[in-house]
Amino acid sequence: MTLFTIGYEQAKSASVIDELKRARVGLVVDTRAVAASRRPGFSKRQLAAGLDEAGIGYLHLQKLGTPKEGRDAARGGNLKKLFDIYEKHLATPDARAQLDELTAIVKSGGPVCLLCYERDKDCCHRTRIAEIVHARTGASVVDLVPPLF
Repeated sequence: MTLFTIGYEQAKSASVIDELKRARVGLVVDTRAVAASRRPGFSKRQLAAGLDEAGIGYLHLQKLGTPKEGRDAARGGNLKKLFDIYEKHLATPDARAQLDELTAIVKSGGPVCLLCYERDKDCCHRTRIAEIVHARTGASVVDLVPPLF
């Protein structure tokens, strides 16, 4: 089992999709709380359509996204506050339920990729999600990095 992660910051939609295809990802799990983007191709419907065209499934697990106060902390460069807020968020029933759903999907064996905005995995909550899923499933985690535009 492999769990991939990818951030689309500073990348074009086509580059992200090409990277996902290269890795043979079968399902992208969008971990953004708000699946909207000013970047062409990355709003929920556009992203799902582009992935579908490439033969890749799409699932939005909104409750795994970072709450607004965590996103604000990240924008302000306070990663400690971001991750403190996110840990508390992960204890909520909705987030726990979606972690369970994601765990079941990963255990099913298909190549899954967590998607969020941040290019640097160390600045993104998706890394924490990947750590939890790895602990639950033993899946190896591979961070994909699309080419810069």
